[in-house]
Amino acid sequence: MHKATQRTLLEDVAREAGVSTASVSRVLNHAPNVSERLREKVTAAIDRLGYVPDGTARALASRRIGAIGALVPTLDNPIFGAMIDSLEQRLKRHDCRLLIATYRYDLDDELEALRTLIQQGVDGLVLIGHDHRPAALTTLQRRQLPFLTCWHAEEDPDWPCIGFDNAGPARALAEHLLMLGHRQLAVVSAPVDSNDRARARLEGFRQAAEATGCPVPPERIVTVEYGIAEGCQAFESLMRQQPPPTAILCGNDTLAFGVMLAAQRAGIRIPEELSITGFDDLPQARFMSPPLTTIAVPAAEIGRRVADALIARIGGETTPHRQLIDAPLVLRASTGPPPVQQPKP
Repeated sequence: MHKATQRTLLEDVAREAGVSTASVSRVLNHAPNVSERLREKVTAAIDRLGYVPDGTARALASRRIGAIGALVPTLDNPIFGAMIDSLEQRLKRHDCRLLIATYRYDLDDELEALRTLIQQGVDGLVLIGHDHRPAALTTLQRRQLPFLTCWHAEEDPDWPCIGFDNAGPARALAEHLLMLGHRQLAVVSAPVDSNDRARARLEGFRQAAEATGCPVPPERIVTVEYGIAEGCQAFESLMRQQPPPTAILCGNDTLAFGVMLAAQRAGIRIPEELSITGFDDLPQARFMSPPLTTIAVPAAEIGRRVADALIARIGGETTPHRQLIDAPLVLRASTGPPPVQQPKP
């Protein structure tokens, strides 16, 4: 019944367009040497009839489904949204669609989402970061499904990646503050469990501070969930300490926005009394008052490169196992020298 219905629909399109069913199939399968006139006639007939090609039949004929799956921790963070948008737009050039699943940094949920995407049918998968359940790798390898990870810089023979170093730029941020003269540093971090990127950034902050002989004490490292409100709460917690920090390193821009807003609400001048840094370079960062010093995460470039490399792997080509993209330090007006201690009367 299904095959008969499909054949009838193809015949309907062919009759409506005044061409053969073979010509309709050539247009639908993007065959080479199809004239623009034929393509327009068939496309117009398809639009008039509301015809939708059978994806299963197409997949059997081409051995491709025409869809890529992406597993993303959250879409609340605009930096992931920027990468996903770039990835999807690039995949469209390859006649491929994107299916997205989120898992809120729960690796068990990520594994279930991975299995669901595979059951629904995808030609390849994109995963964020290096933290995944061992069963995720086993599933991908047994299925022989092409995949890429991104957003990290781990050199692992099992996990091909296109990403950036998180620890190095974090060190650069801390070193910048230390060179300005800050010694009372504090950190606002996202949770590090199941999040190798947050762990690497926190480690980068710590390494720079320890190398200068000014380690960040545990009580000056506040871990909160992602969000502006959470950044505000972290600021209030840190500023109750004595002496208060003169500079706060934030694990991402959104936390930094919360810290900045809370500081301004408390009447603390940035950067004269408190320096603040972020990590992402979201579009809002340059429009904050003052503009935010941060790290420019190459989200759009990652999306484009991942799309091209994954499509190449699906086609049987060999691509570099590990590609790293620069994530530069962006100096703006939210950082400056620490306040001068006034002598006691």
